[in-house]
Amino acid sequence: MARAKASITDLAEQLGISVSTVSRALSNHPSISDATKQRVWKLAKELHYQPNHLAAGLRKGRSKLLGVIVPHIDGHFFTLVVKGIETVATKAGFNVLICQSNEDVAHERKNIETLLGAQVEGILVSLSRTTRDFRHFEKVQQQQIPLVFFDRVLDGPDVSAVVLDDRAGGYQSTKHLIQQGYRRIAHFGGPQHLNIYKDRRQGYLDALREHNLPVEEELIHIGNMKMEDGAAGIAHLLALPHPPDAVFSASDFAAVGALQVLKQRGLRVPQDMALAGFSNETFTSLTEPMLTTIDQRCEQMGQAAVRLFLEILAEPTGDFSPRRVVLRPDLLVRSSSQPV
Repeated sequence: MARAKASITDLAEQLGISVSTVSRALSNHPSISDATKQRVWKLAKELHYQPNHLAAGLRKGRSKLLGVIVPHIDGHFFTLVVKGIETVATKAGFNVLICQSNEDVAHERKNIETLLGAQVEGILVSLSRTTRDFRHFEKVQQQQIPLVFFDRVLDGPDVSAVVLDDRAGGYQSTKHLIQQGYRRIAHFGGPQHLNIYKDRRQGYLDALREHNLPVEEELIHIGNMKMEDGAAGIAHLLALPHPPDAVFSASDFAAVGALQVLKQRGLRVPQDMALAGFSNETFTSLTEPMLTTIDQRCEQMGQAAVRLFLEILAEPTGDFSPRRVVLRPDLLVRSSSQPV
């Protein structure tokens, strides 16, 4: 059985002094004699006393806690976003509580309740794949707790957010494939109710139309952007009477799933089919060939989300007009899209 933690009351009872005296001694208050401070500090060390900073903060109306909800922490993207969040939050004196929705809106709702119960001073959130409405976030707004979305946001609600220009990323990637001489370019997309996948698909369409290339619905495969979705998508494309000569995938995971199937079938990348992904996952520089992708400025996104939260928190009237920070994508050209 775990040993109960020593409290400030325990210290006071054993020393025969008041709780307020112990409290002031622990905080090195000048009104307490050095002898009393030494007695208090000595006993606190013996009993392994740890001050409850959260309780102290709440008494002052501040918890110094920042809640973060991410769909998952698998892979490269959200791990680095969280790193960026913690870097800026820590410098601002905040501790970060991280929750995973596991791509499940019901779990996301529980995350919200957990963070509100912990009395966080703000919430940063990237939506789950199954989130289709904003209702469970209204409680956060009603309590006037700063709410900032990042990466995945919903269309409609007027909220503060930090996003990548995903449409520009989709456009850059598709235009690059066109410039390499590919003309029948397929697209692997994710759930279209999520801004990131809808915008990446729109960028793909923009590039095709700008270069007078036809939009063929049979070349667009919508899935959940996992490796198995990429494998299924490429199998479907290869079965067409006229398969594509290149694929722009809105996810590196789906692109790698496609790469595995192409290799299994003895097809060469990029000679027989070029591939380009999105997100700059760590494994994209380890595949053979290395995968062309879009860097999403992960750490910068996390840092910008915290700065936006701090701006909202500093607004004296509590009447902060929602704003959106848009980051520019960076195309990383590698051998999977460059014909020999």
